[in-house]
Amino acid sequence: MLIAQHFVAGEGDIRPQPADQADAGALADFTCDTTNLPWIIFRAAHRAAHLSGVPARARALLSALARTVDAHRPYAAIYARRELLTGRAMQSMRTFYRSLDDLETGGLIVRPPQKRYGEAGLFGRAYLHLTEKAAQLLGLVEAQPTVVSEDPAPGEQETEDAAAVSLMQPSASVADGAIYKDLFPASQKRQPGQLPADLQRLLSLGFHEFLIFKLMREARQHHKLLSDVVDVAWEHLKKAQRPINYLRALLRSTADFAWQARSKRQAATERHQAEQEALRVAAVVLRNAGGIFFDRDTSRRICMASDATTLIVHECGEHAPRVSPGNWQADFVVALENGHLVPGTPELDAAFESKRLQGRELESSAPRLQPVHARPRVLTGEADERLAQMKQILRVAVAGRLHMAAA
Repeated sequence: MLIAQHFVAGEGDIRPQPADQADAGALADFTCDTTNLPWIIFRAAHRAAHLSGVPARARALLSALARTVDAHRPYAAIYARRELLTGRAMQSMRTFYRSLDDLETGGLIVRPPQKRYGEAGLFGRAYLHLTEKAAQLLGLVEAQPTVVSEDPAPGEQETEDAAAVSLMQPSASVADGAIYKDLFPASQKRQPGQLPADLQRLLSLGFHEFLIFKLMREARQHHKLLSDVVDVAWEHLKKAQRPINYLRALLRSTADFAWQARSKRQAATERHQAEQEALRVAAVVLRNAGGIFFDRDTSRRICMASDATTLIVHECGEHAPRVSPGNWQADFVVALENGHLVPGTPELDAAFESKRLQGRELESSAPRLQPVHARPRVLTGEADERLAQMKQILRVAVAGRLHMAAA
């Protein structure tokens, strides 16, 4: 019997691997980094990885620096430990220092010397800085336009034209053509650049812009509008000791701020309309100050004072004119605009005086009735008897009081 077979040494190829080892391999095959980079940082890392003229280790480190640098301040210090940069560049510590030397030699980074703390005398940290050349290559800042000489040589002119065409229209065969076509995609989510006008007053109470945007999202989650809540509770927010907590409590409440804000705006609109109407009425009254007006049938003459403070009304059937009381300005403007009053003319004045004289003649020719209080009073027998009884009662009462006083 053969104990050692010729295929025994290769039995590991025919036997299955343990379950945990196979699962670990499958997990490693479908694992990736979940970091979500901004578009400008992603572009800078992509350009650093495809930079020519430096070794591969320097490109890997420059890509790691591009992922770490602040895009808004590309020349500021890069706050990153060596462990983080070596992990992102997948290099050892010795290779890391060699890569730093390569980048510094190429003029892409600046390594200032370490400084000592004044009091303790200890060494501080040495931060890395990107140079202007590196920031332009990575796309973190705009490249300065090159100055072209007035009379370039024919060969140089052709070279510059070819370079400009190659930069403006990249070849479709390159692997990164899509990146150059759409550097700022419209589908990328961005924070709004400016707060709404009615919410900018929250900045004076200590609210930050990003906090206000967050509160707007919380208000939508509670089926409210932050603008309505702030509009209704603004006076209370200004007096609150902790306005942020107070505003969030209002967002969680069940009050209908939309209706309150709508009512407040409607009341403000009505007040504005009333003020505008009052200004219009005052303008019309001032424009007609000192004028004389008549009604349609010339039975009433209306005279306005020169300072537009009083209105004198004279009826054709009255002897003396009367001063119009109360708020007569609005009624006067309405009657004037509707045509019930017309400006005075000599013909209208003559017609009014004619009606007035006719009224006086009719009054003088009509028999005058004597008023009741002017007629002589005649006592009847019943009234005379009643008065005599009252006098007798009074005499008896007075005599009884005198007798009691004498006793």
